[in-house]
Amino acid sequence: MLHMIQIQPFLPEYTAGVIAVILPIQQTEFGIPVTLEAQPDLLDIPNFYQHGCGNFWVALEGELVVGCIAALDIGGHQVALRKMFVAAPYRGAAHGVAQALMQSLIDACGRQGIREVFLGTTEKFLAAHRFYEKNGFEAISRETLPAAFPVMAVDSRFYRRELG
Repeated sequence: MLHMIQIQPFLPEYTAGVIAVILPIQQTEFGIPVTLEAQPDLLDIPNFYQHGCGNFWVALEGELVVGCIAALDIGGHQVALRKMFVAAPYRGAAHGVAQALMQSLIDACGRQGIREVFLGTTEKFLAAHRFYEKNGFEAISRETLPAAFPVMAVDSRFYRRELG
């Protein structure tokens, strides 16, 4: 199925699709009581993510957004990996959507001279933990995060990957 999936930088016309992927995963699958209003970045993706060494990518099947990932520039040749979500029917190695999104982020960061990628997640996202570890991320303590890293209220587990 991967041949039908395209990864490309976010454009404003994908806003509704991104929201339609993220909110059900947060609210329904994982029971996290988070609203769209509590995530103003989702309504202003270009200004929030697409500056400096940051960007936001979508996985598309035709015009349908089926996944997303973001790199938030936090300075010091570092980014925070944010908003990595893949719609349930497109998950798993057979589809390759998550891997394609991650590779797009890592490749872009490498081109931009980023040295470290950090992320925060919840204890509930067990499959995500395995995915991050398979992609070279190492678990770290909250205390070792860069000062500029934006810790979210739900974050309880943190990872770091060194690049180049």
